[in-house]
Amino acid sequence: MIGKRSLPLAVLKTLFLAIWLVITAFPLYWIVITSFKEPGSITSYPIKYWPSHFSLENYTQLFTLSNFFVNIRNSFVAALVAGAVATSIALLSGYVLSKFEFRGKTAVFLCFLITQMLPAFIALGPLYIMMTHMDLVNSIVGLILVYIAVCIPFSAIMLKGFFDNIPDELEEASMVDGCNRMQSLIYIIIPVMRPGLIAAFVFNFVNCWNELFLSVTLAQRSSVKTIPAALQGFISSFDIDWGSLSAASVLAIIPSMIIFAFASKHIVAGLTAGAVK
Repeated sequence: MIGKRSLPLAVLKTLFLAIWLVITAFPLYWIVITSFKEPGSITSYPIKYWPSHFSLENYTQLFTLSNFFVNIRNSFVAALVAGAVATSIALLSGYVLSKFEFRGKTAVFLCFLITQMLPAFIALGPLYIMMTHMDLVNSIVGLILVYIAVCIPFSAIMLKGFFDNIPDELEEASMVDGCNRMQSLIYIIIPVMRPGLIAAFVFNFVNCWNELFLSVTLAQRSSVKTIPAALQGFISSFDIDWGSLSAASVLAIIPSMIIFAFASKHIVAGLTAGAVK
């Protein structure tokens, strides 16, 4: 009787998930298909949901008429360096917030939380003025420094939750065997919390890779533009280059998809371990 009652509900859930999958996957499908259409057929009517002829002309124009190779390099360098440095700093910050008691600890943690509640564009004006005085506007180094500062609070909060789940006895046992606190952190705790570190790095990398507001404000020169800022360049006041925009969007999505595909197991483990105490 229970099985008969649950069958319609299961069918309804499956149908709902199937419809939701189509709705969420269709934009990605449309971008990919548009990138392989011939430029003259992209805006043709009636709309073709499957092109009669596949073409690589949009990708050819993307790399011959723009500096997209440079944009890819800038995004990769900025996301990789900022993600690695921010994760390393957040590792120490999360460790201190979790394992030490000091005056102002609650205030520091609240400051980290508040930064996650405020939209990034609120700080664009003061940030631009500060970076101008430091001569770091239109510099990949300046962009990396800002990305590091933006990524640290979220990563520190995530890693603190992971540190909270590591028993103090594990660290104490290593100290009894002769390790100091730093050796215990490097050789004992970090290997245990590898999923959390991978999850924090992946989120930092993807956030920096996809970030738009800061890159448009602080990297206006073509030689230091990242991929999101370059994508905006295909949109003008009177026209949109749909072919190049779609091709660039497909190439921009691929790294994030690859990273999540290979690191999904560690991401789920890291988030689960950091969320349950």
